[in-house]
Amino acid sequence: MKIVFPFLLLLLLVSCSKNDVFKTTQNNPLTLNFVTTFGGSKNDVAQKIINTNDKGYAILGHSQSTDFDIKNKTNESFDYWLLKFDAEHTLEWSKTFGGTDDDRGRDLVQTNDNGFLITGFSRSSDGDVSTNNGNYDFWTVKLNESGAILWEKSFGFLGSDQAYTLKKTSDNGFLIGGSLDVSASGGQGNAKSQHAGGDFWLIKIDANGNKIWSRYYGGLFTDSLYDLVETDNGNFILVGSSDSSDTDISNNIGSYDFWVVKIDKNGAKIWEKNFGGSQPDEAFAIEKTNNNEFLIAGNTRSTDVNVTENAGSSDIWLIKINADGELLWEKTYGGSNFEIAKNIKKSKQGGFYIVGSSRSADFDVTKNEGNKDVWIIKIDENGTLLSENSIGGSELDEANDVIETENNGIILVGESWSNDKEIPENKGFSDVLIINLN
Repeated sequence: MKIVFPFLLLLLLVSCSKNDVFKTTQNNPLTLNFVTTFGGSKNDVAQKIINTNDKGYAILGHSQSTDFDIKNKTNESFDYWLLKFDAEHTLEWSKTFGGTDDDRGRDLVQTNDNGFLITGFSRSSDGDVSTNNGNYDFWTVKLNESGAILWEKSFGFLGSDQAYTLKKTSDNGFLIGGSLDVSASGGQGNAKSQHAGGDFWLIKIDANGNKIWSRYYGGLFTDSLYDLVETDNGNFILVGSSDSSDTDISNNIGSYDFWVVKIDKNGAKIWEKNFGGSQPDEAFAIEKTNNNEFLIAGNTRSTDVNVTENAGSSDIWLIKINADGELLWEKTYGGSNFEIAKNIKKSKQGGFYIVGSSRSADFDVTKNEGNKDVWIIKIDENGTLLSENSIGGSELDEANDVIETENNGIILVGESWSNDKEIPENKGFSDVLIINLN
């Protein structure tokens, strides 16, 4: 036995390629301060969190509930749900917005007047929603500092047009991005023809919600825009996923790829690039580095072409590109099961936070409380894993966004179906999940 055991250990170390086994023994997790949930007896989800000018924060998502933490909501269709907290994590107010059909909030920014601009997609044509062009429309709402509606606008065609990202631009306008249902749009879209897929759809509006321009990018299959960032010289880089190999897409690698498009301030395409392998790869978030390079985060099931390593079913995949779209490096993070990244944010202390979910308890992931857990990792400028935390209960728990607070703490938001282990309470199906670490 003294001879066999070292041989088996050596074989295990050689056969596992994920930067050696159980990398997490070298990582220092953040300290968990509190976990809390908000919601009612139905489905409630947080999609986005932002720092506010008063050193508090605001959370946008959507709610189906009409009870417990959701006040003055009279029907069980989904509505946008906005929650405003002060710097001490005390809820100051929460409000829902929508009509009697399905309305789901996805992104928000604070405006120069300390109000908010929120966006997502809506199927309603009553209540707070004045018009609907068919199925889902991009629905954007301007609020004052207290959450009262100042104006609202819908953009869309007959099909399912869904907004996922909203960014304030350096000229005090706003970009709203998402996917256009080309097959139901009456010939809209970059391909200018009826086809079964979707295109990236990007709309520029001014501070009053007036449309300045609208642009489409894509091919004949499914192209979905999830995030965008402004570059140092006023151009923009768009990221999402695509399985097209024609029209705007010149180098599809296989199945879904990270599809990255650079445009100028008027929406004209400068370049486009695909990154990935032969299996599905999807990009959900982009963050600019200090030297005008870009980190793009999502997940990969591939182990070839641009993807050098994969520990299991799906790993978080992070790529770094320069302003010309050249791939500088790529890294995967995860275990032998399924991991996905939903967002990446720069830290004031250096490095970046990546948030999403994990089903693993090996390689980069120290533990799993059951089913899917929230997973947050911190990396340095070169992609080296510095710390990781897995937080959850026995059901489905995931993070969609993260901010860093004034005192360098971390707040994650997402949704939870659990009411045990590290999740203190669940009021219904899924609840808004808020986690504070430092």
